[in-house]
Amino acid sequence: MKFIHLSDLHIGKRVNEFSMLEDQKYILAQILSLAEEEHVDGVFLAGDLYDKPVPPAEAVQLLDSFLTRLARLDVPVFAVSGNHDSAERISFGSRLLSSRGVYLSPVYDGTVEKISMTDAYGEVVVHLLPFIKPAVVRHVFEEEEINSYQDAVHAAVSHMEIDRGVRNILVAHQFVAGAARCESEEVLVGGLDNVDSSVFEPFDYVALGHIHSPQHVGRETIRYCGTPLKYSFSEAEQEKSVTVVELKEKGQVEIQKLPLKPLRDMRRIRGSYLEVTARSFYQDTNTEDYVQVILTDEEDVPDGLQKLRVIYPNLMRLEYDNKRTRNHENITGACEVEQKSELELFKEFYELQNNQPMSGQQEVFVRGLIKNIQERGKI
Repeated sequence: MKFIHLSDLHIGKRVNEFSMLEDQKYILAQILSLAEEEHVDGVFLAGDLYDKPVPPAEAVQLLDSFLTRLARLDVPVFAVSGNHDSAERISFGSRLLSSRGVYLSPVYDGTVEKISMTDAYGEVVVHLLPFIKPAVVRHVFEEEEINSYQDAVHAAVSHMEIDRGVRNILVAHQFVAGAARCESEEVLVGGLDNVDSSVFEPFDYVALGHIHSPQHVGRETIRYCGTPLKYSFSEAEQEKSVTVVELKEKGQVEIQKLPLKPLRDMRRIRGSYLEVTARSFYQDTNTEDYVQVILTDEEDVPDGLQKLRVIYPNLMRLEYDNKRTRNHENITGACEVEQKSELELFKEFYELQNNQPMSGQQEVFVRGLIKNIQERGKI
């Protein structure tokens, strides 16, 4: 039995104020083609279907279209809500949708939805565990001591009815200790959301979501498939893919990754202003890609962002790597801050935000504004 493992679609996401909806539509169409070519028996969606608990209408329409087209292909879908989703919204209409082979995790109440399938090797049971927090599980199992995410997931799994004589798959959305994170993921201070991989021991395959880089944790069959698109420049060097999982007889699982080609890639470009604008430099690259430009010039380029967007229209970030920016990495002591005037502090803040100093006209305006506020006794 063959499945596609997906997660963290984050439909409706904006990266540096750029909408990713067109890119998401393109990549989902590519995934649909792969599902048809591979003749898969199902698709796992391991959480963070949307980027926000209340997604925009366009995001809802895109997910609806994706699920509808999978249903038309007669490919079952097994989806759970993630930490970015509203569990209540994801579970809406789940009983009705299940009649079309779209299975959605309900709001967690101590029970876990499970779906049984059969192939030549016997039964396969898919368990749908939505993203859970300790407080939610503690409310359900009041008699148990649940203080951490580890306690919560352990309690949830221990109360699941698992027949170890058949093949069991878990679709879940949690952070498993040891997984490598990216910048685009939410992080709890001190790793409070860590879960040990040992809690998943009863399952033949664990389809995880939450981490944006494809990887396994603990054992080969406890896996994050990663995002189908790059959502931060920390992922610029990654090759995005879908994970294809094939279960044969119990104990035998084959895993492969199929590469995805995005509508626009996400890349870092580094060099001087003259280098990154030279025709010989950019003619061999796709200037429609999402880019982060790191200029090495010692002097900032006036209106550099606007000028570079003539060549790179999807320039997301402009940064400098020079003596000034490296000096700004040093932490300023409190006494040093107190010795600076309001105008000096504002000028530093403006430069950090805009990668260029204020103009003379802007400085005159801000100086007058500060004086006006001081005279009114506000500072």
